[in-house]
Amino acid sequence: MKNHLVFALMMFLVQSVSAQKVELIVLGTLQDGGMPHIGCEQKVCRELIQHPDPAKKVVSLGLIDHDYQKNYLFEATPDISSQLSLLKEYSPFQKDKIPNGIFLTHAHMGHYTGLLQLGKEALDAKSETVFAMPKMKSFLESNQPWSMLIDQKNIQVESLENETPKQLTPNINVIPVLVPHRDELSETVGYKIVGPNKTVLFIPDINKWSLWDKDILTQIKAVDYAFIDATFFDNSEVGYRDLSQIPHPFVIESMDLLNNLSKSDKEKIYFIHFNHTNPLVDLQSLPSKKVKSAGFQIARVGMQLEL
Repeated sequence: MKNHLVFALMMFLVQSVSAQKVELIVLGTLQDGGMPHIGCEQKVCRELIQHPDPAKKVVSLGLIDHDYQKNYLFEATPDISSQLSLLKEYSPFQKDKIPNGIFLTHAHMGHYTGLLQLGKEALDAKSETVFAMPKMKSFLESNQPWSMLIDQKNIQVESLENETPKQLTPNINVIPVLVPHRDELSETVGYKIVGPNKTVLFIPDINKWSLWDKDILTQIKAVDYAFIDATFFDNSEVGYRDLSQIPHPFVIESMDLLNNLSKSDKEKIYFIHFNHTNPLVDLQSLPSKKVKSAGFQIARVGMQLEL
C-alpha cells in the first residue's frame, strides 16, 4: 500500500511539472561574493565553511519551456556547476547539463565569470550560446581569457539590443532593459521574461531607483513577478566603505518607495541578490519577518514560478 502511495505521489509531481508549459526556477540569491564570503569573520560564514549550505548560491535564474524542451540560464556565476545541475533536475527532457543559452546582465564578478567553466580546462562546451549586450559582447571578444572561449568555439556570443525582444521559443520572449550601474567594463541590463501567461522582471543589480529613467512602480505594475536588487538591507552593513561607490537601493528604501502599492502588487516583489551581511539571508531573522509582514517576498533557491 505504501509503495502505491509513493508511486501515486511521483505521478502527480510529474504531471504537475508537465502541466507547466514554462517555469522559472530560482538557482541563486546571493551577491557576487557568495557565502561564505572571502574575508568574512562572522559566525554564519565560519559555520558555512564547516557545514556548506547548497542553497547559498550567487544570484541566478533558470527558465524552462517544457513544451519545446529547452532551458536557459540567467547569469554565469561562480556557482555555475551546481546551478546547471539543479536546472537539469527540473528539466526531465535534458540529456546533459548544457542549457540552450546563457543570458548575462553585466561584467561584474558574480554575473559572468562562470563562463570560464565552459572552457577546455573544465567542460569544453561546444558553441554554447551566450546572449549579451553590445559592450558586454565586445568585452568578451576583446579580452583574454574570454576571447579564448570564443576562439576555441566553447561559446558563441549573440548580441542583444535594448528593449528588443529575443524570441527563444514560441512560448518565450526575453527583453533586455538597460539600468544604471557601475559600468566599468560593460553596460548593465535587467530582463523582462515573457511567458505564455505571465511576465517576470529581473533586476539583480541597479543604482538607486531614482537614477533609472523608468519608474519602478510602473514597471512592477506591468509584470506578474519582479526580482529586484536587495544587496544591502540598510546602511549599517557597509561599515567603512564609501556609499557613493556602492549605490544599490537599500531594502528599507525600496520598501518605503513601494509601500503604497496594492497588496497584489507587493506580492509580486521578490528581493534577491543579498550581500553576506544582509539579514534577509536568514529567512527567520527579524528583518526577514518585517519584509514578509509588509507584504513583500524573499527569493529562495528552488522556488518555482509558472509563466
